[in-house]
Amino acid sequence: MASHRRPKQPNRARVSVLTATAAAAVALTSQAAHADPKPSVKDVKSKVDDLYKQTEQATEKYDGAKSQEAKLQKEVGNLQDKVARGQADLNKMRDALGAMATAQYRTGGIDPSVQLFLSSNPDSYLDKASTLDQVSAKQADQLREIQAKQRELAQERKQAQDKMKSLAAARKELGGKKKEIQGKLADANKLLNTLTAQQRAQMQQDEQQAANRSSQRVSLGKGVPASKRAAVAFAAAQTRLGKPYVYGATGPNSFDCSGLMMWAYAHAGVSLPRTSQAQGTVGPHLGRSQLEIGDLVIMDGGSHVGMYAGNGQVLHAPHTGTVVKYEAMSDMIFDYGVRVG
Repeated sequence: MASHRRPKQPNRARVSVLTATAAAAVALTSQAAHADPKPSVKDVKSKVDDLYKQTEQATEKYDGAKSQEAKLQKEVGNLQDKVARGQADLNKMRDALGAMATAQYRTGGIDPSVQLFLSSNPDSYLDKASTLDQVSAKQADQLREIQAKQRELAQERKQAQDKMKSLAAARKELGGKKKEIQGKLADANKLLNTLTAQQRAQMQQDEQQAANRSSQRVSLGKGVPASKRAAVAFAAAQTRLGKPYVYGATGPNSFDCSGLMMWAYAHAGVSLPRTSQAQGTVGPHLGRSQLEIGDLVIMDGGSHVGMYAGNGQVLHAPHTGTVVKYEAMSDMIFDYGVRVG
């Protein structure tokens, strides 16, 4: 006889556990299917290079702000020295007039003109025409000289105060640029940290090897230097091939782009300004076809500078993470050349 007993029901707690486990497995599988793939070394390098390029542009602005700060600091110092000297001269002039008043007092009274000058409002004295006949020619000249010195001193103090305000603004801008650079470098480091130490080391090695190969096989043609100075500067720059880019560096073992140009041309007795934009104003502008060896090459809207090496090649310090090397000008955004005088 067939059995009519009800089949055994599964334990509810066990069903709940199995259901939850299955749901979790499905969720994990779905997440794995939709998870962003880990970026490749090539992708990371591309993004890091872009950040480094932005850093290099910010570095040129930082260098400009730093140069302006140094210039203003010097001007403020000169003005403060001038004010101090002017105040000392004014004190001597007043002392001389005071000595005259003392002598007159001892001989029977102070000249009315001197009394007026030593009063609380001496500047109004010479405006009082009715008293001019009481002033000797010598005393009148002394009073006018003192008044002129007072006006000059007031103007110099005002100039010093204005320069101090400009200096404070330059320092604030300098701090902002430095913060921007540090932020971009930090972003680049975060990207690099997604790679293994071995991958990062390989990237650096590849960059160095590529720069070395470029230096060894690059054909500079048979061009001639733009001048004797350009020849000396170019020869100096060539000795820095393979040196690392470091923001704000001016050599001899690391450089930013304008720092390399400064260092090279200093060997030729030429003092270039600190930034690529300023270096773009030191001589006549040239088209691509007019370039000769040693000419400066201004690129990327004035934010980057290199040196023409001949045969369409530029010798430059590109950006953080790279080294001083030759690079085809066709791979860059050319603005204009500059012939250094």
